[in-house]
Amino acid sequence: MKLISWNVNGLRACVGKDFETSFKSLDADFFCLQETKMQAGQLDLAFNGYQSYWNYADKKGYSGTAIFTKQPPLNVTYGMGINEHDHEGRVITLETENFFLVTVYTPNSQDELRRLEYRMKWEDDFKAYLLALDARKPVIVCGDMNVAHEEIDIKNPKTNRRNAGFTDEEREKMTELLAGGFIDTFRTLYPEQVTYSWWSYRFRARERNTGWRIDYFLISERLKERIADAKIHTDIYGSDHCPIELDLR
Repeated sequence: MKLISWNVNGLRACVGKDFETSFKSLDADFFCLQETKMQAGQLDLAFNGYQSYWNYADKKGYSGTAIFTKQPPLNVTYGMGINEHDHEGRVITLETENFFLVTVYTPNSQDELRRLEYRMKWEDDFKAYLLALDARKPVIVCGDMNVAHEEIDIKNPKTNRRNAGFTDEEREKMTELLAGGFIDTFRTLYPEQVTYSWWSYRFRARERNTGWRIDYFLISERLKERIADAKIHTDIYGSDHCPIELDLR
């Protein structure tokens, strides 16, 4: 079973940069998108053999998530069921027979950490949401989680210490989430590998590989034996992020 997650940084723009070719070549069973930046009716995008589910932000051209699936889900929910968090289209959960699949676009703490306090509340509530699902059946959670967890996950750790995405507070929340019973699939398989999933559009960052690994597939610990591989597709363009992959037996 192949799962893909990709922050497309505006799906309409990404479609103009060969998104459909990339989608078909990856041929995933589940294809999760973040930062679609669109509203219902703005793009007619369908693929043979897939059903799609969309969560839009109230604010136009902002945030948003989607999941394309070959496997019809038992149930679909949007958001966490918490009004404070559920107006930005950041979470979709598919329930299948054997697991929950959650895609997430975690709120960025923003310049000067204006939204860090809100981000901390989000992290606590999202962890509680995942643990409640995990009590029912195993969870696969993927998306742009807007944190480089360890120094190996960022090109310039020293100069980014107080920047959004690499604060001690954000990194600690990821540590706590993993301690709650989840596995970072890529880092579990490749503990020493330096591969990034996001590069700034400025300063020729991707060309220089000045990047961050902020996109993740996390899974419930009891799924660990099912991991076949985890990949970061740095050769696929169309966004400032690249797609990431999880293969399960």
